[in-house]
Amino acid sequence: MPTKKPRISVTIDEKHLERAQYWAEKKGMSLSEYASYALIKQIEHETSDFDIPNLGIQRINQNTEAIEALSSNLESLETIVTRGFESLIGLTRGDNYLLSEDNGELNE
Repeated sequence: MPTKKPRISVTIDEKHLERAQYWAEKKGMSLSEYASYALIKQIEHETSDFDIPNLGIQRINQNTEAIEALSSNLESLETIVTRGFESLIGLTRGDNYLLSEDNGELNE
């Protein structure tokens, strides 16, 4: 036999009653079950006894992944720029496998 639960009486205005009925239906609950659920959630909120919402955690993870991707892209860009400048320096230095080291003339 289920335990008897104490009953309470609540008075709210028409607008809030309609909203409570909407959310109760959306969650598949009776209005009484929803009121009990809402009261428990509010008590947990008041005592800071609640988990971080999934949406907040998802956003933090999304930002972390974006920062990691930017870091990887920056490393790739750094490598490309460094190699590009090394190539340009090699070209301006005049190093060429066709020039002989003796006199600077072209090899035949």
